[in-house]
Amino acid sequence: MPDEYLSCPTPWAMSDIIDEIADEDEIDTTIKTLGDARIESPLMKRAMTCFVTDESRVLLRASYAAVEHWQRTGLAKSFELAGPRQFLYFDPTKTRCAIVTCGGLCPGINDVIRSIVLTLNYGYGISSAVGIRYGLRGFIPSYELPIMELTPAAVDRIHEYGGTILGSSRGNQPVEEIVDAMVRMNINILFMIGGDGTFRAAVDIQREIEKRALKIAIVTIPKTIDNDIYLVSKTFGFETAVEMACDAIRCAHTEAVGAPNCIGLVKVMGRHSGFIAAAATHALREVNFCLIPESDFDLEGGNGLLKAVERRLRQRSHAVILVAEGAGQKYVTGDKISRDASGNIKLGDIGLFLRDTFKEYFKKIGMEMVIRYIDPSYLVRSVPANVYDRLYCANLGQNAVHAAMAGKTGLMVSRWNDRYVHVPIKEAIKRRKQVNTSSRFWLSVLEATGQSSLKNT
Repeated sequence: MPDEYLSCPTPWAMSDIIDEIADEDEIDTTIKTLGDARIESPLMKRAMTCFVTDESRVLLRASYAAVEHWQRTGLAKSFELAGPRQFLYFDPTKTRCAIVTCGGLCPGINDVIRSIVLTLNYGYGISSAVGIRYGLRGFIPSYELPIMELTPAAVDRIHEYGGTILGSSRGNQPVEEIVDAMVRMNINILFMIGGDGTFRAAVDIQREIEKRALKIAIVTIPKTIDNDIYLVSKTFGFETAVEMACDAIRCAHTEAVGAPNCIGLVKVMGRHSGFIAAAATHALREVNFCLIPESDFDLEGGNGLLKAVERRLRQRSHAVILVAEGAGQKYVTGDKISRDASGNIKLGDIGLFLRDTFKEYFKKIGMEMVIRYIDPSYLVRSVPANVYDRLYCANLGQNAVHAAMAGKTGLMVSRWNDRYVHVPIKEAIKRRKQVNTSSRFWLSVLEATGQSSLKNT
């Protein structure tokens, strides 16, 4: 059996998502190509021996049962292994590439941009790429946004800074106008760095390209600080976000133990998925209550949050509470739902709500209480990536270029079962990855905090 079918131990984020894949047949792992790859890769001139083929696969489920099934039947759902191909579809001397970043900021975006540009240049001899400014609106003529030439010199130091040198934006743009602009600019490859909304736009753009019978490749790199993209073990920037969240928790803990009956309350990002809050809690183990969107909680009642925090203060005289921004939305959104430019539901501020609710509750019962509220959200997403995420971003960018030059399209570069793989974009948008509250990972969080279910029934 080829080594590509084997895997290192499954990391927690991946084990959660694998548990949610009830039926492997629902996932189509076929990667589209623009045509036959017949051009010899310039990497061959360096006596490269690390080329991979489309027959190199990575099992969807890395378990002994899955491997045994494959050995017995020769059948198993698997992803195409990422990496350089010996033959290319695009001629490097005649290829023009574009890079666009969309959605919210995340540590590591500049690292991905830099990796793509350097791989294009040093690996394939493509001297520059075109940077599209402020997301997909950069393609739309009415915005009058200039492009940015991305050369190795232009990206030399960008990894030292947070954010994205290209700028970003939210909101839908006319797909026809985007493809019109790509045709006018002679773009052969578009690299899209973004999350769920960006991927949905990528699917629409690819459909328009296919409708016009154009030979343009669309390759995406998954970006979301919340780590909620389906069929990705862990998104870039997540490790940095957890590290920054831990810094905030340490400050909250110091404040909490520094005064009698003091609550340190920290809010972190996580609209629909509480991976940052859960991972930081698991890593630091100074949090007493971890509140995430996937685990509902009651405020009132004998087992509700208010009583639980009261008991904690009476026993230990301090408490640290970590809440993801999407937790407890039933208490803050009301009946009216509004959406942002990308169609995402606008969240109520659960952090401020809990701060004020705790103040009112302890005043009502006549118990002295001090609360320190910390909201590091924009600090977390705007910092440069840490070393782990930088290495991860470098590999994502490199594999995105290898896939695109081979003429592959409509794919997301993912990390799965400790390998870099190609995943069809349309599969990645089928659902959202969330913390599995029946998993060993969430049990570890509960073991670290000692919190109850915070539900009365």
